[in-house]
Amino acid sequence: MDIATARTYACGVSFGGRPIFPLRDDNPHFLTPWVTYGIIGLNILAWVFLQGMGSEPALSRSVCTLGLMPGDLLGTLPDGTQFQIGPETWCVLGDSPAVHTLFTSMFMHGGWMHIIGNMWFMWVFGNNVEDSMGHVRFAIFYLLCGLAAAAGQTLSDPDSGIPMVGASGAIGGVMGAYIVLYPRVHVHMLVFLGFFVTVIAVPAVLMLGYWLLLQFIGGFGSIGSQGGGTAFWAHIGGFVAGAALVTVFKVPELVDRHPYRGLGQDSQPTRSWRRVR
Repeated sequence: MDIATARTYACGVSFGGRPIFPLRDDNPHFLTPWVTYGIIGLNILAWVFLQGMGSEPALSRSVCTLGLMPGDLLGTLPDGTQFQIGPETWCVLGDSPAVHTLFTSMFMHGGWMHIIGNMWFMWVFGNNVEDSMGHVRFAIFYLLCGLAAAAGQTLSDPDSGIPMVGASGAIGGVMGAYIVLYPRVHVHMLVFLGFFVTVIAVPAVLMLGYWLLLQFIGGFGSIGSQGGGTAFWAHIGGFVAGAALVTVFKVPELVDRHPYRGLGQDSQPTRSWRRVR
């Protein structure tokens, strides 16, 4: 599939054009994160069995039938509209909105790096947010954030026929919850500086706040764009929803077990901002 023909929800951070990647955080978790494991497992199963691990024509067909198209969902594009999405794949809009794609698009991806990056962010941040809510509440929270992400991108371009795929809108909600719950926890970041690679640890509020800033920059820069690329407004919608919904879904007794919660607690963060050797 030509990635330019689809919008992807992809987690990722760069600084000065240099990629940086979260390795882990210093935040303990107390519950086995079964829902986090399940979400990662479902995404991997979808990638293998529905998307052919990125091979054609399975990848293009899955994006066409299971990706979210704002113009199709809202009915702003006429029935029977056709456009090519892969070497041998054409999408044809049906006579009824594909409402199911609000959910299925959360589990589709556009390439290997897309799914690997998204699942790694989920692995790093999902367990602690699940730990603060419990399993059932976290599952509902995750899906609601995914819907908010779809709404954010759809409202930004309601006439678009470009399919949107990816988990990072919902994962953006997880990150939004994390920054509210654990802003002072340190996240260990892998930083690539040409041939030199190092690890630094920064407070989550800096790492996730910088990530959100990049989404706004990309989002405003993408206004009026007719091609594919990153669905920045999905990331923003998911993040904002997660930061708002966490106040409803968190369980105070579970959050209180974490030593570095909130901004106004007496406990001290694990370490000052430092370089890790």
